[in-house]
Amino acid sequence: MTISGALMVCGTASDVGKSQVVTALCRLLARREVRVAPFKGQNMALNSYVTESGHEIGRSQALQAWAARVTPEVEMNPVLLKPTTDRTSQVVVMGRPTSNCDAAHYQSSKQQLFEVVSAALESLRTRFGVVVLEGAGSPAEPNLMSDDLVNLGLAQSAGIPAILVGDIERGGVFAALYGTMALLPDDQRKLVGGFVINKFRGDPQLLQPALHDLEHRLGVPCLGVLPHAGDLDLDAEDSLALAGHRSSAPGPPTGDDVDIAVCRFPHLSNFTDVDPLAIEPGVGVRFVDRPSALGRPDLVILPGSKCTVDDLDWLRVSGLGDSVSAARRAGSAVLGICAGYQMLGRRIIDEVESGAGEIEGLGWLPVSTRFVSGKVTRRRRGAMGVIPITGYEIRHGRPEVGGSSRFWFELDDEDGPEPEGLADPDAGVWGTSLHGLFEEDGFRAAFLRTIAHRRGKRFVPSGTSFHLARERQIDRMADLVQAHTDLPQLWELIERGSS
Repeated sequence: MTISGALMVCGTASDVGKSQVVTALCRLLARREVRVAPFKGQNMALNSYVTESGHEIGRSQALQAWAARVTPEVEMNPVLLKPTTDRTSQVVVMGRPTSNCDAAHYQSSKQQLFEVVSAALESLRTRFGVVVLEGAGSPAEPNLMSDDLVNLGLAQSAGIPAILVGDIERGGVFAALYGTMALLPDDQRKLVGGFVINKFRGDPQLLQPALHDLEHRLGVPCLGVLPHAGDLDLDAEDSLALAGHRSSAPGPPTGDDVDIAVCRFPHLSNFTDVDPLAIEPGVGVRFVDRPSALGRPDLVILPGSKCTVDDLDWLRVSGLGDSVSAARRAGSAVLGICAGYQMLGRRIIDEVESGAGEIEGLGWLPVSTRFVSGKVTRRRRGAMGVIPITGYEIRHGRPEVGGSSRFWFELDDEDGPEPEGLADPDAGVWGTSLHGLFEEDGFRAAFLRTIAHRRGKRFVPSGTSFHLARERQIDRMADLVQAHTDLPQLWELIERGSS
């Protein structure tokens, strides 16, 4: 069966399952040998990814591209907003930062950005048989409808039909679906060809009377009721996902498990870096944001942050920094990734991101970081001895290593091997600018062995490939959508979106 066209997946709110449904549809179409691409016109997220061409996009669009079995590219997410405060964001357009602005200024630039978004979408539609679009938040925000870059305004301009996803686990899903449709203008409401209920627990037969009633009220069919996926573990778009499986038990585990505590910064970014650690049996990963939750873990991770100086200040003011220091004195190892690496150094000079000037770091590694306006976004490859290294950089900070330092590994560079990261195994402190390191199975196993050995524990790697584990999760979501939705109706809707 040949399928061509496009479909938008909207939701009644953030984190209702739009990303998962798009991921599943991309995989189902790829299984049918349809050349399919994901697309999100505007994404607001601090979890990002660097494409092979060195462009920054939302992490969820990279995942969806992998589900589609194609290479992630910048056209899949032409506008990325990375929040810096409650009112301002860094604006990344076609993979490059263009400005830091508040909501009012951003609104005034939307007409120009609409042309960028439309051009990126058209580029994908000319090169792929199907494009599956993801909306953002809710399409029924009256204050945002006039300059819509990502929801039904965009779908309307491109002649693309849509479905609406609601999350029954939150409660009030029928009111949310009905209210969303009621708030839409007539011309956009006509684009919605059906709705899907997500995260249902129980007997779907008990829903039938309510489904029939809602179908009658909305004039569109229910296309499926997806069961709750339980421990489904897919790359998250933003920190809302931390309310689920990623924020594990509030206290440290007992026994011989390797206990890893990740500091949950207010501006936490790229927390997907730690996902590969959690697939290993005998390894517990938990996020902590207060001193009482830290305990004495085997490893403390200071992760990425969009606001390095602000989050370092939070670490100190909250008291969590003192707790990390106490844990380190008691034998806990510490790893800093990107912003966390910068915090571990002696000083940070920042006239770009925070404008704070020179501030004192934690002083645990002999490195100083200077922020510059140009942003490094590139993929890197290298080795730690014979163990391969892969990862990517997303940073304004330029770490400058001083003194006699022990570098962690070497990266490939056109001018020869380039040392990267610092390692002080005796003190139990490591730091690197690279994201995604632990996706390399050999490197992950070697590092966890080192951490376990320091505490007299035994770590045996599972031998599980992180990439294969992610593939299984993608296939699991695709299988759920295949089993619990009306695929013929979904394919028919996609065909309506033929350009």
